[in-house]
Amino acid sequence: MPSLDALREHLKITREKLWRAADAVGAEQWKVNPAPGSWSAAEVFAHLTMVERVILGGADRIIQQPPQAVSFWGRLHRPLWLVKLRVRRVESPIPLDPEQVSEKEAAREQLQAIRERTLVFLEETSRRDCSAYRWKHPFLGSLNFYEWFQLLGNHEVRHAKQIQETVEKFQKRKHFS
Repeated sequence: MPSLDALREHLKITREKLWRAADAVGAEQWKVNPAPGSWSAAEVFAHLTMVERVILGGADRIIQQPPQAVSFWGRLHRPLWLVKLRVRRVESPIPLDPEQVSEKEAAREQLQAIRERTLVFLEETSRRDCSAYRWKHPFLGSLNFYEWFQLLGNHEVRHAKQIQETVEKFQKRKHFS
């Protein structure tokens, strides 16, 4: 069974990176798109909150049933570290709900609330080995229960970088005006 302590530490460290990136965005720029087709920091936070809710809900639903047998080839997936990279833009399979886009403090509170539920859920499942539970990620392939939660942290690193790029775009715009 994977180390839940290591997983919790990963989620803590990656969340701290996200907080630092968000701290660099002023409240007046929080909901401003830095460029056409780009998300604002507020939209990034809404997306992260929605994704964590979907993963948490999916995990909770899947472990209510016996795990499905998956062949060796069916267990193969792309490496999770790929999620951290921002070399290729990927469109989320979860459409952004504009009603989830909030002011800075509310967005932080919502994201933190879902993370606290995630950590409680991981604690509640800590006495069982959930590694046999798998479901498909739309881009990476079949991930097991623990890999999905590791993915949450990597996903936040990806979007922390996106927020940092947003800040840089604002700074360039300010510098040239």
